[in-house]
Amino acid sequence: MRVVAESTDPVRVSFLLALLRDAGIECIVLDAHISALEGGIGAFPRRLVVAEDDLAQARRVLREAGEAPA
Repeated sequence: MRVVAESTDPVRVSFLLALLRDAGIECIVLDAHISALEGGIGAFPRRLVVAEDDLAQARRVLREAGEAPA
């Protein structure tokens, strides 16, 4: 699994997840429940990961949507 995006904004993570799933790319959100440990302050980013085989396509989808990581 490879990280394609990370964000402390749960709305953005949800949007990116929808973009990738709409493109037929299976992805997983890591650290989704960390806010229970951090007190909800948004200090730890949620990571979006895809399979190695889907990495190039996932990056292309995010880039075309203007959501490529900096």
